[in-house]
Amino acid sequence: MSVIIFLVVLSILVIVHEFGHFILAVKNGVLVKRFSIGFGPKLFGVKKNGTEFCVCLIPLGGYVKMAGEEPSEHTKGEENEYLSKPVGKRAQIIVAGALLNYLLAFLLFTFVFMVGNPTATSKVGRVIDGFPAASHNIKQDDRIIAIDGKQIQYWEELTEIIHKRLEGSVTLTIKRGDRTFNTTLEPSVREIKNIFGKTIKIAQIGIAPSTEIIIVKHNPVEALVLGGQRLWFFTATTYKGLWAMITGSMPVKESMTGPIGIFFLTKETAKLGFIYLVHFMALLSAALAIFNLLPFPVLDGGHLIFLGIEKVRKKPVSVKVQEKITQVAIVLLIALMLFVSYGDITKFGIKEKILGMFKK
Repeated sequence: MSVIIFLVVLSILVIVHEFGHFILAVKNGVLVKRFSIGFGPKLFGVKKNGTEFCVCLIPLGGYVKMAGEEPSEHTKGEENEYLSKPVGKRAQIIVAGALLNYLLAFLLFTFVFMVGNPTATSKVGRVIDGFPAASHNIKQDDRIIAIDGKQIQYWEELTEIIHKRLEGSVTLTIKRGDRTFNTTLEPSVREIKNIFGKTIKIAQIGIAPSTEIIIVKHNPVEALVLGGQRLWFFTATTYKGLWAMITGSMPVKESMTGPIGIFFLTKETAKLGFIYLVHFMALLSAALAIFNLLPFPVLDGGHLIFLGIEKVRKKPVSVKVQEKITQVAIVLLIALMLFVSYGDITKFGIKEKILGMFKK
């Protein structure tokens, strides 16, 4: 069942991405010869309006094959060929796949906020020794309903306020059973490393959330706004993470996940429920868009770089140069995928399971 869910999620993301390329190619008068889901030998397909729509054996990706797409092809210079189109139209076709994935991510985030976003409440699950909360009459199962007079309901609201209070004290309004009271304390300020490997200061009072989760629903307008905010936050975080990996402050092995890791994450997320899977799918769709637009040959972003150079030079980069750059890029990409896959095998305990099988 896990494999089926993984393939369904991946197929939806691939179909959306390739449909973006397809629809803009058709709109700009380019003949699409093939729309393929998967690679390798064809399993089945149909032909319509000159395009063969097919499903292939290896279900890890897909592609759109356009007439006159490759510089090395024997093109006829016909109007319906990709390379016969102006740079601007070719750029539209290339970027459309990522944009449609980005749009899908936005719609899925919006859907999550409309249907109901699982959210931790402000109920205290544990009080940690050595922190201010332990010495200020805060106990497990207390519910923090306000901070400095500002009403709160969710754990995210609580941590956002507390972590930024690097100076001075805070007054917590606590509900314990039928009793409500205030307690004032000064948070402990500690240095930690964030997800990007950068040392930052945060304030803590020493409490952990409970397992109490509520479903928070929003009206369509609120959901649209929150969906956009979630997508913007994920995008900004992803680019910061990429920069941290480039500068070496965040290790690549621990920060990137390949197909193996995505499979395991999809499986675990599906166990939590449908809405969690939809949210994870939104993250994957946004990540696919961001990754594809990176300025690396063989990716959509790499093709956009070639088009930019062509626009400036008034002529395309030579076929030989493009082929050599692409060959090097493919080797580097394969090496990266192997490296990331090995990291996934280590992270998700597959290595230990395989070794355990041999020991038996």
